Amino acid sequence: MTIAMLEALTFGLGRLADAARAAGHDLVLLTADRSTYTHELSRLGPDRLRVVDVDTTDVAACERVLRDLPDLAGLISSTDTWAIPGADLAHRLGLPGPDPEAVRTLRDKAAVRARLHDLGLSRSGPLDPVSTRVFPLVLKDSAGTSSRAVWLCRSPAERDAALREAAGTALKGRLIAEPYFEGPLYSAETIGWRGRTRLLGVLSRVLSPEPACREEASAFPVAFPEADLAGLDDWVGRVLAAAGHERGFAHTEFVLTADGPELVEVNARIGGALVGEALCRSLGVNAYESMVQVALGVRPDLLDGAPGGGPATGFVALYPREAGVLEGWTGLDRLPSLPGAPEWYPTARPGDVLEHLTDQRSCTGIVLAEGPTAELALHRASAAAGGIIPQVRARDHATVPA
Repeated sequence: MTIAMLEALTFGLGRLADAARAAGHDLVLLTADRSTYTHELSRLGPDRLRVVDVDTTDVAACERVLRDLPDLAGLISSTDTWAIPGADLAHRLGLPGPDPEAVRTLRDKAAVRARLHDLGLSRSGPLDPVSTRVFPLVLKDSAGTSSRAVWLCRSPAERDAALREAAGTALKGRLIAEPYFEGPLYSAETIGWRGRTRLLGVLSRVLSPEPACREEASAFPVAFPEADLAGLDDWVGRVLAAAGHERGFAHTEFVLTADGPELVEVNARIGGALVGEALCRSLGVNAYESMVQVALGVRPDLLDGAPGGGPATGFVALYPREAGVLEGWTGLDRLPSLPGAPEWYPTARPGDVLEHLTDQRSCTGIVLAEGPTAELALHRASAAAGGIIPQVRARDHATVPA
């Protein structure tokens, strides 16, 4: 039988192919751009993963491909962009999947915040972007991803400037506003089934200075005191229940303010970048087996526990210092001699044009390292990443396509 994917996160295809094979299924990826998965596809032969090239923004075309697959048993849609089309297609094809209307609510950041505020799980509901007098605030795309279309505003003048910029920005949803909650940023990594949620661990985030707040580094699992971790477990369970997320992984971003956790957003999927890899190593299992089980309509094993005791991980994103055309990197040859068994995961290729330096679109690669604690793993990853420099040349607008 076959499990299909409607696009995927940049990393994790190898783990997912192993999980599908362990369940006795073939894995097929529908994608409009194979280059997104260059690193993973370079390690996967056609015997482990079949790739179908199709315009994945054309839902009708995707449905035709899916109906032609032999013995289709499940559909995985692990990205935010394709969450709603994936839920709709699973419903049309009679496959296990989330309620499409619930997914529509989850993809609307303002709707989720309104629900949480109504239930006393947030100090504020969504704000009106134009008339609010609450500062500091954040303007953002109601269905945005990868920290794109986000503006931090500490005054009416900054808000007005952001509104002008937003007017010329293509949004996936609509422009919304909410208070800017201050404190360290984390994400709760969970698995759920029929309303029950298990906290698998908490991921830390290191951000660039304001106002960009670009994600620079992460580590997992954060060693919170037991009482604090139990409180976060209870809080995220109530948040996901209020948001309507009842099955599968969730990656819930929150700020730990002086008054407790405040939601940033709920992502109804496994975490991006190398979060899935971090889960696998820390838990001592292939976490993607639970993703396959959920796609097949089966209670995920991770809900009932995992061996644990594996290494913690830290990972650091590498950004260019200036916009231009990527030529390569220096310093990668150092990695084998450094502590923490650091590994390199490229996200860009030589020849790529890097223009958006304030968000994750300009990330060229990620260094991951291990350690006995998340803190030590992050120190090792930072040391390894410090010697890797993306080499960028000025873009020749006459010869380089946009």
